[in-house]
Amino acid sequence: MFRRTFWFTTGVAAGVWATTKVNRKLNQLTPESLAAQAADRAVLAGRRIKVFALDVRDGMADREAALKDALGLTAAPANDVRQLPAQRGRAQLIHPHHTAGNEDH
Repeated sequence: MFRRTFWFTTGVAAGVWATTKVNRKLNQLTPESLAAQAADRAVLAGRRIKVFALDVRDGMADREAALKDALGLTAAPANDVRQLPAQRGRAQLIHPHHTAGNEDH
């Protein structure tokens, strides 16, 4: 008699567990639930893309600063204002050995 009671109780417990599991899965597959899951995933993806874009922007700024330092292109102090040279006359702009047929200089 004890065996029958044990197996009956085990069967009932397995049935309850399986029914609960199936009902949870069915609730996850309703259109409203699927829409909510998709919206949550879209928001999460948007946040990840934003963080990635900010990381890329910071990396670009760091790399640009490193390149400027390496090339000596850092900004000049405000009191060291450089000006363009004075405009030269047209005669100075033409190369003294300029010939009409020589185009490769």
